[in-house]
Formats: sequence, C-alpha cells, structure tokens
Amino acid sequence: MAVQTRLDEARAVAPALEAAEIDEVLRIVPGKRAVLAGHWQGRPAVFRMVERAEADWQAREWAEVARIWPQMQGLRYRVAEPLAYLPEVCIMVVERVAGTPLMEHLWSLVPGARGAPMQQAAAWLRRYTDVSESWRAARPEGWLARAERARGKQPFARLRQIEAGIARHLARLAARQQGVEWRMAICHGDFHPNNLVLRGERLTGIDLGGSAQMPVCKDIARCLAHMGRRGLFSSERRRLGVDAAALDQFAETFALTETERRCTLPFFIGIEALIRVENRSMKRGRIRHAEAMYSALRDDLAVLPG
Repeated sequence: MAVQTRLDEARAVAPALEAAEIDEVLRIVPGKRAVLAGHWQGRPAVFRMVERAEADWQAREWAEVARIWPQMQGLRYRVAEPLAYLPEVCIMVVERVAGTPLMEHLWSLVPGARGAPMQQAAAWLRRYTDVSESWRAARPEGWLARAERARGKQPFARLRQIEAGIARHLARLAARQQGVEWRMAICHGDFHPNNLVLRGERLTGIDLGGSAQMPVCKDIARCLAHMGRRGLFSSERRRLGVDAAALDQFAETFALTETERRCTLPFFIGIEALIRVENRSMKRGRIRHAEAMYSALRDDLAVLPG
C-alpha cells in the first residue's frame, strides 16, 4: 500500500509516468527502495523507486548505467539498457532483461559442464572493467579494518575460530603489499552469477548500484566466494577455498600478474570471506559450505610464501 501511494504521488509530479504500467512488486527493502516490474513505452521494464535519503545513491547508479551502456550493448556482453531517470520522484527505469540468472543455469548443469558459462562470466567482467582500468598503490589497511569489524559480528563460534586464522594470514599478506600496485577500475561492485542473466549466447549484467572504483581482484573474489560458500563448483579442485577451475579462468581472462595471483587475489578472497557475515536464519547447508570454504581458505593461505 505504501508503494502504491508513492506511485500515485509520483504520477502527479512526473507526467511521463502516466503511461507507465506497473504489474508486479519484485522486491521491497523497507525504508530504502522498492523494485517493480512493468512496461515503459511498451517495453518490459524494471522501475527502481528509492526513498529521498537514497537519492544520491540512485543518482550515482544512473550515472554509472549511462556511462557503461555505450560500451556494454554488444551481442554477447551487455548491461540492462537505461530507459529513463526521473530524479524529481526518485525513480529510474531500466530494461527488464529476459533470460535465466546465471546462478540458476549453473546449478542445472553437471559440474564438468559449468566451465564454459564461467568463462563467459569472466569475459563479461573483463569487458566491463577494461575501459576504466589503471594501476594504483595498494592500500590494504582499510579493507583489513572493514573485515575486522565484520568478523566481530559472526554469530557461529566454529566460524569465528576459522576466521581468526584467516585474519592472521591476511595481515601477513597485507604486509607483503608494501610497494605493490593494485589493478583498479570501475567495477560492478556486487559481481556474482545471480547478477548476470543468460539468454542464448548473450550475458547481461544487472543491479549496478554497487559500482565504484575499486581493485578488480575484489570483484573477482566476490564471484568466486559467492559460489564457494554455496558449494557451487565446476571442478573437483579447491584452491583458496574456491573452485580452482573458475579461479584459473579469471586469472587467464585478466592475464593476472604473478603478484596478483599469489598475493592480491588471495588477499581479497580472504576479505570476502570475512565481510559477508552469516546469520542464524541461514539453512544448515549454507553454514556447512561456509565452514568448508573458510577452512580450506585458511589452510591454503597458511602455505602461501611469506
């Protein structure tokens, strides 16, 4: 009802919304935003409506979609097309992408057949970051501080114990990065297979609200850790707690340097493990997968060159 009230008020202010058709509520984050589905000028569309407090965040998201759209509208790799931005009512409209979330597609395949879709995912991210890539001095301290804050919120004693070991090894990796440069770019910010939609040979990225200038290895680590803590693998080998085959595919696609392979990417996989905190409402299977991933990550970090 609150969403409907907001829509009615928005239509009174923004005449362009009069012809918009809203058919479905996809998601509501109370006090922040609502994501709706419908049609804009006859095209399937997603309407992202935010509260005033989130207006600056939405403006940045729209600016990013508009920036990357000219680079990402190809036959194979693209983002959802930006359709309209109505800042006076805090609504942006983007294409509603047809297809299957890549995560769902990967689960439908036997492990040995998951390599090709993961190669596509790596190529999509490479295309996204390539146009803004640069190199800057490593700054691991802020990431360590963020991980330490998150680690204090871990509710499971067994995971807290494993994470303490990961944190010790991350401190050692951070010290190794004195004088090292990180590959930086405007990244997706929340890059994982549920934010990629597959249709035939075309892969479309969605939900760019987290896009920002950051280390490219952070986005790679986000994808690998997201899959690892859910037990989704394309091979029988783990490395750093994640799928070794997928890790190799990203490393090859980005032509990662030896330092990135042995220091920067391991560092950010560890950061990802710590900043995504489990909660007691999660299914037991998720907790088991997290424990297996974190234990393997801790053990592999321990034997990395110091």
